[in-house]
Amino acid sequence: MISALDSALDRAVVPGYTKLGYRLRRRSWPAGDPRADALAGKTAVVTGAGSGLGKATAAGLARLGATVHLVVRNKGKAEGALAELRGEFPNGTFVVDECDISDLDAVRRYATQLTEPVHALIHNAGVMPPKRTESAQGHELTLATHVLGPLLLTDLLHPTGRVIFIASGGMYTQPLPTDPEYRDAPYKAATAYARTKRIQVSLTPLLADQLAPTFVGTMHPGWSETPGLMTSLPGFSKLTRPLLRSPEEGVDTTLWLAATEPPPPTGQFWHDRKIRPTHYLNHTRETAAARLEMWDYCRAAAGL
Repeated sequence: MISALDSALDRAVVPGYTKLGYRLRRRSWPAGDPRADALAGKTAVVTGAGSGLGKATAAGLARLGATVHLVVRNKGKAEGALAELRGEFPNGTFVVDECDISDLDAVRRYATQLTEPVHALIHNAGVMPPKRTESAQGHELTLATHVLGPLLLTDLLHPTGRVIFIASGGMYTQPLPTDPEYRDAPYKAATAYARTKRIQVSLTPLLADQLAPTFVGTMHPGWSETPGLMTSLPGFSKLTRPLLRSPEEGVDTTLWLAATEPPPPTGQFWHDRKIRPTHYLNHTRETAAARLEMWDYCRAAAGL
């Protein structure tokens, strides 16, 4: 009965992705919370950590004892977030690192500066430009930020424990694109975002195979109240605001995946601490050959 209700919440979207779904599921989670000191002595790296889900993730990792590197595009703009985190966790260790994840040269420079072993690498940085924009290397910006930069950073840092991509339930609407650089069709910001989140989810099993035994997972946080959502989708945010999850509710599964023992099954797509289907619509399903073709393209585009 619980499993049927859980699946129904996901398929209905609105109840499953809001705070209602989170609070209903939390009552029946079979797995307990990670130990309070689960990440003591370990290093975690969170991209896009200056606000919203990234900042909430950094706070949760610090609560579990990790030394947390907040990777942001503009170090100056992260000063307020850093002050708040240090005020909340006076004994925590936070380091602000400046790196534009969409810029592959910047990613390479950053990786050489981070010398300690990384236990958890959380790929949270996200963008939704209103018009088609290119990265420093000429790649479409959402692809560079959500896929190419993260693949390169993962390869360079060689995380020893967990790699987690923050995806989006919006990926359910999109198939794996045949034009990953979004050159052939009229650009739509929300579509570009969802397409690259589909790429993240589709490539996760292949990355997990490559990095084994390191855990690799993708999760989606549901609909959470963040500055990014308010800016990118103001109408949607206003309409759904009474039902939006808090950032802390949105990152719960990220923290659980980063710290729970034993490690969860690798190569999967998660939401509210449970493996979820990667497709609900037949037209979005891809072949193994298409996944491999996308894998090869993205690795080559990232310089791997």
